Amino acid sequence: MHIIESFILLLLFLLFSNVISKFVKSIPISLIQVAIGLFMALVLNFKIDIDSSWFLLLFVAPLLFNDGRDFPKRELWKLRGPIFVNAIWLVLLTTVVGGYFVNWLIPSMPLAVSFALVAILSPTDPIAVLSISKRVKLPKSILHLVSGESLVNDASGLIPFKYAIAAVTTGYFSIFQATTDFVYMAGFGFIIGILMMFAFIKLKNFLYKINYTDVIFSVVLHLMLPFIIYVVAEDFFHTSGVIAVVAAGIFDHLQDRVVYGQTPEIKLLTNRTWEIITYCLNGIVFLILGIELPVATKEVLDSNKYGTFQSIGYALAIWFMLITIRILWIIGYQAFSYYVTKKEKQKPSFKVALIAGISGIRGAITMAGVLSVPYVINDGSAFPDRSLMLFIAASIIVITLIVATVALPLISPGNSVLPTRANISDNEELNDDSDDDLDDNQDIDTDKHNYINYNEAKLYMMKNSISFLENNKNDNNQRAVFDSIMNYEFSIGKLKIEHRDKEQVMTDISENIAIRRIALSGQRDALNKLFKEKRINKEAYLIFNRKINREESQIVYFAGRQVKRDRQKHPIRAIIRRSYQILKVWFRNDSESERTKADIRLIQIECSEAAIKSIKEFINRDDISRDDFNEESIHFLLTNYQSLIERAKAYGTSSEQNDEYNNMVLNLNTKTLEIQRESIQNLLDSNQISSEMGLRLRQEVNYEEMLILNDREE
Repeated sequence: MHIIESFILLLLFLLFSNVISKFVKSIPISLIQVAIGLFMALVLNFKIDIDSSWFLLLFVAPLLFNDGRDFPKRELWKLRGPIFVNAIWLVLLTTVVGGYFVNWLIPSMPLAVSFALVAILSPTDPIAVLSISKRVKLPKSILHLVSGESLVNDASGLIPFKYAIAAVTTGYFSIFQATTDFVYMAGFGFIIGILMMFAFIKLKNFLYKINYTDVIFSVVLHLMLPFIIYVVAEDFFHTSGVIAVVAAGIFDHLQDRVVYGQTPEIKLLTNRTWEIITYCLNGIVFLILGIELPVATKEVLDSNKYGTFQSIGYALAIWFMLITIRILWIIGYQAFSYYVTKKEKQKPSFKVALIAGISGIRGAITMAGVLSVPYVINDGSAFPDRSLMLFIAASIIVITLIVATVALPLISPGNSVLPTRANISDNEELNDDSDDDLDDNQDIDTDKHNYINYNEAKLYMMKNSISFLENNKNDNNQRAVFDSIMNYEFSIGKLKIEHRDKEQVMTDISENIAIRRIALSGQRDALNKLFKEKRINKEAYLIFNRKINREESQIVYFAGRQVKRDRQKHPIRAIIRRSYQILKVWFRNDSESERTKADIRLIQIECSEAAIKSIKEFINRDDISRDDFNEESIHFLLTNYQSLIERAKAYGTSSEQNDEYNNMVLNLNTKTLEIQRESIQNLLDSNQISSEMGLRLRQEVNYEEMLILNDREE
């Protein structure tokens, strides 16, 4: 069957599986799709030739990139230790221990083949995890841990798998070469992903500066990224393309605020397009798994070496071994974190370990890897037990799905089933035709009607939103208000810097530098006072002192978005320096005592309050004229320090309090959109903008509202 016809048929059955899932809500859609794939193979005699290289490129790369984009920043940082430990050391431990177990269980299977089988079974699959999580109310910490682990552990499973297969086919294995290749492929793959994503952000910012803000172009370029990054990493640098796309996705998520021209329309269309792509790819992956199951079973039966029931027994035993190692590892990590490092506040829990163990579902990576096993080795003989490897891998994927479906609703907190996510339907059709030829920075009939331009209208709307937020601030919502104001202040700053003349920008930079130096001076005095009074320990003092030193050395960059000469000439050096700083913080924080963390929060509060006091005293001095300073720059700095104070006070809050905070932010954003709509109407009533401009601004507000609705659903 031609590839186009096969693809159309897969999409039709994908849609059919979603219709079935609406009526059979007790079964995850992934299992329904596997069953439909079995039907396609057995009844319709549907076959599809799978090559692992294109499977990884077309399915795994975009799905993992999107998962990296969607992963919550706070949880990614908070769970960095467990994610790293599970993704690297747990996979390697499982490969070694499991390899010897499989070799003992199946004596006829060579040890290298056993290692290869367990290595490709070790990585968990974010696609399958999310498929189950839509139905089962998993604890957020476990869901984030398993999802984050599954983003990183693919390389730690694929690389040992690769060398185990090479050892079988060539008869040669070097532990030194395998180790160095693992470090190179994982580490350099990570760097390649970051560098390419950094280059993409620079390209988008450049296009925005030359007034090229085509929405469709931006979305298509973004969709091409995971494929380009994967090919470059794999084919040109021979690193891990999987790690590269994950790193790029996470970096894209973290750097969202520094991308200029990221209008609500572009963000909304990008998110919606990714939803369509992941909807299709997720379903097709499980359909293909169902289609391949009969192939695996047939090869085992044709070999006459192992019976069907014997092979199923092997699969069940290996699955039990995998989940046992995983549960024991998680309990051991919990005990170590609670009794030794004191980082965990709760004692080790078998129930938590069991939920996390069962949630470690296998999927696309496992299937892609095992399908890449060659049929023959270098001497021309058949690859040992290839058919059994394929059968066991496919069976364990199905077993993990079924067990998670049955067991997780019984043991997870709440014992409830979540409704499936419904698509958001637009109640009104937005007319884009009237604005297709308008540039983002173009005035609309300004000479004829004396209308204000687009940027002036946006500034008016955002300032009204800030005024509303300040007038509705109270003791309960201060953190949410300050964070919301900061987002508007940041957008205003970007808009002004991009469209003011150079002389005015340099004046604002000079003013900002002067005020920031006053603030840093106040912070340093407060820090020294805290240390002198012995209210903080030496470690916390040194950490925050280094932070102030860095801010002083980079004050020009932070104040005016002006890049130092060495950064302009050597952007790669700047990235390496920044990555080194992040790694130092990553590992340093793991060893910090609770006392140090508490002291740093105290320092953040006291120093921010001192910075606010210093700025106000400076501005109110008799020999200083407030007219010499931009009120908006001062307001931005004061709000920033207030936001830091509220964040420090909120550190360590419960998940319920975090949910309450997120709801406050969403509610405030919803209300400010109404203020923006009123602002647009005021501009129209006062004849300051044209009706075409009013329509365009209303469309953008509608886009922002739809993004907020997406956040509410997620």
